[in-house]
Amino acid sequence: MMAQYEGNIPLLADIIDIMEHMAPPYLAEEWDNSGLQVGKPGQAVKKILIALDPQAQVIGKAIKQSADLVITHHPLILRPLQRLDLETGIGKIIDAAITSQTAIYAAHTNLDSVQAGINDILAEKIGLQNTTSLAPYHGPMDEDLIGDSENYGLGRVGELRSAIRLSKLVEKMKTVFNLKVLRFTGNPEMSVHRVAVCSGSGSGLLNDFLDSTAQVYISGDLRYHDARIVEEAGKALIDIGHFASEHIIVDVLTQRLRQAVKAAEWQVAIEPCHIEKDPFIFK
Repeated sequence: MMAQYEGNIPLLADIIDIMEHMAPPYLAEEWDNSGLQVGKPGQAVKKILIALDPQAQVIGKAIKQSADLVITHHPLILRPLQRLDLETGIGKIIDAAITSQTAIYAAHTNLDSVQAGINDILAEKIGLQNTTSLAPYHGPMDEDLIGDSENYGLGRVGELRSAIRLSKLVEKMKTVFNLKVLRFTGNPEMSVHRVAVCSGSGSGLLNDFLDSTAQVYISGDLRYHDARIVEEAGKALIDIGHFASEHIIVDVLTQRLRQAVKAAEWQVAIEPCHIEKDPFIFK
């Protein structure tokens, strides 16, 4: 049930309701900490900033723009804090957020796993069809969720419209994600028709990829030993980077929230944050 609000200005609790409908919390991994990071559910929300990371420059931009809420993919607090030292990096962010009454909310692995979430957006951007989850979600789901359980979970596996050489697919990924360079392993001349993807860090689903019918795995944060294992299996990896595989959610989530807010007839400004850059520099 929606929280009470004055006129057409929603409360943070209302926005959280929308986010939890888009990405149900129960889809999050056990180790994750999605949800409200900082803030009061009863505070009014007139402006929202959407970003990938709750880094200092993002929160600073939100404060300068008088945003009441920052919604990010990555949580600000992933592991329990033993102390709140306001001189540390995370302490300064929490202090600034509380002082300015800027709430922070994260939709992390639940937004990865949900149908039409980051993994589906990634698969669509790559050009995959007939996708299913690479690591399906096996828990109970709400009856109002759209689609079959095989479409929920981490990663996706699907088909390209037509087979392509690995070397051509690598060049296509550089163009699609605007990358100067990327890492890959595998025979450049191998034919690729089925592709597995995982947004963010993909090493955890490596065995799922190896057990699948996909010839290539596209993800980020892939390791040296991952490459060796895949090489020996006669398959391929393309590492497009953590940032490139997930920052694609910012504009999409902005549009979806705008539609939800419009349907509710609320007056809330929602803006994407475009100041974020990949922390890795390639020369």
